[in-house]
Amino acid sequence: MSGYLLARGGIDVIVLEKHADFLRDFRGDTIHPSTMEVLAELGLLERFLARPHQELRYAEGELGQESVRMADFTHLPTRCKFIGMMPQWEFLDLLAEEARRYTTFRLLMQTEAVELLTEGQRTIGVQAHSGSQLLRINAALTIGADGRHSRLRACAGLQVSDLGAPIDVLWFKLACGADERPAALGRIAAGQVLVMLYRGDYLQCALVIPKGMAEQIKAQGLEAFRARVAQLAGRTSANEIRSLEDVKLLTVRIDRLQRWYKPGLLFIGDAAHAMSPIGGVGINLAIQDAVATANILAEPLLRGAVRAADLHAVQQRRMFPTRATQAMQLAIQNYILGPVLASGATPRVPGVVRLMQALPFLQRIPARVIGMGFRPEHVHVHLRERQPPGARSLSPPPSLPG
Repeated sequence: MSGYLLARGGIDVIVLEKHADFLRDFRGDTIHPSTMEVLAELGLLERFLARPHQELRYAEGELGQESVRMADFTHLPTRCKFIGMMPQWEFLDLLAEEARRYTTFRLLMQTEAVELLTEGQRTIGVQAHSGSQLLRINAALTIGADGRHSRLRACAGLQVSDLGAPIDVLWFKLACGADERPAALGRIAAGQVLVMLYRGDYLQCALVIPKGMAEQIKAQGLEAFRARVAQLAGRTSANEIRSLEDVKLLTVRIDRLQRWYKPGLLFIGDAAHAMSPIGGVGINLAIQDAVATANILAEPLLRGAVRAADLHAVQQRRMFPTRATQAMQLAIQNYILGPVLASGATPRVPGVVRLMQALPFLQRIPARVIGMGFRPEHVHVHLRERQPPGARSLSPPPSLPG
């Protein structure tokens, strides 16, 4: 998204994607109203909604034996009053397709940044592997958006504050026909939490477990895991889980860089602040980072002079929503999920949740926090047309390392 916005603003951009395509099993498939508002501002909303997706207008769940509604998105002051459930490869493919319309955009697939190039204290680009070829890519600004396990972040040596997480998540799929769509988004039972995201012909499921318990749960065997899931999901069986190899562990982390930048280098998204899967906010917070980055840095990049103060302005703009969102996630995991997982008792519906059922307009508050975030961004970078650039600074080094 940041590459698309900057290229649209007339800045020469190279985006590196280490895989050959986008067809991978992502889990960050929740596109929130704040992100769809950005797409609308870019004229992409109709094309986005034409791709396969489902629409979630309410967040409903089961606490013990009671059904509750936690959030109502239908009153948000946005064009799309729902959360869009779209496979992330569809979303990435849309952005790549639209970005390729600009002569200033270049996407290199199967190309992985492995090292930062520096001159003194300044980052001047990256060294990347593309098949057997080693590339040197010079850049006025390098944006690290390579996720929570960011290789470039490790290369930069920036300090990370680990905020802690008492939970992990086991991801897997269950078959689901259109007439089997569950009313509940999640179920909280005695010592167990299961999230079920309806994806048309299957459910993307997340079993929330205490931190570090994945191996112990898997050691109990496939049949025990199937029985556990079937009981929690309210099904007769979960035999479509063919192997424990189908069950993928997400080690939950909540952290953030103390400083997101160095001269010539900026981190955004999970590379700057790893989020818990609670609320499905990670991809949307990253998109907001990208919009703010383009808004603030487009003019300095066009002038050819990005100062440390400009990079600091991006962090300053995005630090409040990052802190606020992580604080919300920490409160939920520490005061709700953690105690539930540690207890064998059937959970009781908290008083505030009962009040939300009696006064439904209160459900609009969590909907606004989740659906729009604490500081939604709007596109300010103006479309600029210009002739194709000259030769790019893309060259192999003199020799490959031994």
